[in-house]
Amino acid sequence: MASFLTQRLAAAFSPQAKFRYALSLIEAGEVARAFHPLSAAATAGIPEAQFRVGRAYLDGAGVPVSREEGARWMERAAEAGWVESQVVLATLYLFGLVGGVSAGANAVFASGPAQQEAKPDYERAAFWAKRAAEAGSPDGQALYAYVLTSGSPELRDLPTADAWYAKSAAAGCPQGHLGLALAQLRNALDADGQKQAAASLAKAAEGGLGTALYLLGVMTERGAGVKQDIAAATELYRQAAERHVRSGEARYGLALMEGRGVDRNTTQGESWLRRAALAGDAEAAALVGDIYTKGGDLPPNYAEAASWYGRSAAAGHAASARALGLLYLTGAGVPRDPEEAARWFRHSAERGDQLAHVDLGNLVLSGGGSEEDRNTARIRFEQAAETGDLVAAFNFGVCLAEGVGIERNDRQAALWLRRAADGVVNAQYWYGRMLAEGRGVEIDLKEGRAWIAKAAEAGLPDAEMAYGEMLLGGRGGPRDHAAALQMFERAAGQGHLNAMFSVAAMYGGGHDVPEDRARAQSWFRQAAERGHAMAQLMLGRYLSRGLGGETDLGNAKLWLQRAKSQGLSQADVELARLGNKPSAPPPPVARAASQN
Repeated sequence: MASFLTQRLAAAFSPQAKFRYALSLIEAGEVARAFHPLSAAATAGIPEAQFRVGRAYLDGAGVPVSREEGARWMERAAEAGWVESQVVLATLYLFGLVGGVSAGANAVFASGPAQQEAKPDYERAAFWAKRAAEAGSPDGQALYAYVLTSGSPELRDLPTADAWYAKSAAAGCPQGHLGLALAQLRNALDADGQKQAAASLAKAAEGGLGTALYLLGVMTERGAGVKQDIAAATELYRQAAERHVRSGEARYGLALMEGRGVDRNTTQGESWLRRAALAGDAEAAALVGDIYTKGGDLPPNYAEAASWYGRSAAAGHAASARALGLLYLTGAGVPRDPEEAARWFRHSAERGDQLAHVDLGNLVLSGGGSEEDRNTARIRFEQAAETGDLVAAFNFGVCLAEGVGIERNDRQAALWLRRAADGVVNAQYWYGRMLAEGRGVEIDLKEGRAWIAKAAEAGLPDAEMAYGEMLLGGRGGPRDHAAALQMFERAAGQGHLNAMFSVAAMYGGGHDVPEDRARAQSWFRQAAERGHAMAQLMLGRYLSRGLGGETDLGNAKLWLQRAKSQGLSQADVELARLGNKPSAPPPPVARAASQN
């Protein structure tokens, strides 16, 4: 108590005494009371007091936060040679936290909204960091080296930066060790160079630097410069994540999701990935999107996946842009929008995703995309086809056959499709159709059937359907209803709508296969539920007449009304018969592979 009283009395007469009294109050936890004598000492010109006043304003210690006042006092102390102030002032300039033109003690600093828009001032940062570095500050040396490494192009000087990093590291500064490690990695030509970098990173990590912990984790995971140890790498990622290093959060989250070097915990893993994604990590956002797309313990959530893919794609992630395009193409989690799908495929392709080029090309070939997309796709297909790319030759052939981005030319289309048919199943089907229809070539049903059969045997649903029709009608070769049914069933099993109807029609009777109307009704139902108009008509007939072993007049009317809404006039006749309740309805007639 006596000491405080003595210091307080002395403070009334001497700036140094005021400063000592302020320090004693700070040590006692009386930060707010300390500010007045500290400010008086600073005004009297004591550099350390000026530094502490600046720090108080920057930190809000005993006074309201004021970056403007903090920077002003820091500059006064820096000009007086106080090295810590020079380091802080350089940092403020480096990160754009102050702006304006320095004029010594009368410097003007931006604050508020204008300050928030300030850009880094590398020249002023370099000026003050260099003064601190030359004064022997390890932090200043590391900071000056950073400016020389990452500042404006005219300031960059890697050899000088490396030398300052080495001085800072020699003094035991963690930032110096980190900078030295990065320099060593940049210059590493062999395993010894990687070992040196890993050793420097380890020293920086011991100082608690999150970036060093993360980078050391990467090297440990890969076994670069240190022994590979997945568990140790995951632990380093955890420590980096807890220090809010975005990449560390992403890596640790992924490790938890996969159980790599740690017990698997999908809940915590997703939480860390979300943190990284919300902090702007595009890869983490993509991973979260993948989690919701694939599902796991819960069903997939495509709407949530679209949100995360959108965040990632907006940050330039090519694979996420393609994934988002696929969601828009299929209408999963978002409204189906082929034009929006094309836009995202375009974004992905422009960022180098080759699969997105294929997706965009397929969308264009099916009639989607813009006129520019069609022209671009056609040019790309043509250029690749000229180099011998058979897939591109097929796509270019389709462009010529359909007039996509170019005037239709059946003869040239047939030439390119024949070339592609030697290695592309889809081209075999298309070329077979061209021969069977006489498009661009002389009609040749036998040869056309052979090519379509080849594609069908490879499992292409459209080819299975087309080959089944040729077998059914005896076009290009002998009739074979049993083989036709087999082809239709194969295509139907892959979701081909017309094939479903054809299977039902063949089991319904009138073909050279055993009749099975219960099975026919089942296939009519599957096609009807997917919107096939003739299947809806036939299902209505079957249910109204009990042809498949089940009579259900209510559902029969519903299916007939659906068929009517699609323009089938036969449905009106069936509905009228239901209204008149005919006692002996004629048997239904359905032909395979046709809705007419």
